Amino acid sequence: VPDFPAETTQGPIKSFHAWKQGKWAILFSHPADFTPVCTTEIGRLALKYEELTKLDCLVATLSVDPVKSHEEWLRDVVAHCDNKIEIKFPIIGDADRSISTAYGMIDPGTSDAQSLPLTIRAVFIINPENKLMLTLNYPACVGRNMDEIVRCVKALKLSYGKSIATPANWPNNHPEVTKDGKVLTDYKGSVFLLPTVTKEDADKFYPGYLTCDVPSNQEYLRLVKAEEVGGDKADKGFLSSMLGY
Repeated sequence: VPDFPAETTQGPIKSFHAWKQGKWAILFSHPADFTPVCTTEIGRLALKYEELTKLDCLVATLSVDPVKSHEEWLRDVVAHCDNKIEIKFPIIGDADRSISTAYGMIDPGTSDAQSLPLTIRAVFIINPENKLMLTLNYPACVGRNMDEIVRCVKALKLSYGKSIATPANWPNNHPEVTKDGKVLTDYKGSVFLLPTVTKEDADKFYPGYLTCDVPSNQEYLRLVKAEEVGGDKADKGFLSSMLGY
């Protein structure tokens, strides 16, 4: 992803890459300060900040408003949120739109009609090597679900550098699996081996994997319990954070 300097509510960032060096990061844009949906989004993101910190994931948010506007608006954000919160992450002032333009945050469908176009609701999840792993784009009329953003970070971290993928609705997937006529209930939160993993490697590195029965009899739905993934990271503390228990 592009590097950039920035002015923020927590002081200047000389280099985004240096600021997040060796860590995961979320870059989160909102259209404008002193608007209703954005107020709730920043408040809800603040409630998830500690959980994201435990995942070794930094957070920075951005809009095209100046930093002074952010600082004044944050008093409203804190007052409106149901819970006692602190805004512990920096909010970037991108008044010249250089960052939002570099990251494609400006909506091309509306920018031509605006002399000073606003950003869309964008989420970028970036890995420790500064590679973009996931992006979410929302229109101005739809607020984001912070639980889903945290879930995405957990799924990306669990699968990072491994030949696995998380199923739909992970970690609430596969509460029951039928194998050879038996109903198994211990595969909830399991993950799939990628089709690129050969049977030989699957047998060697994931000897406990389960191949789901399907009418085609093709052996491509291969489940691995989450605790069997991650080598030295497959400890109770790590998995508790990943799976939310």
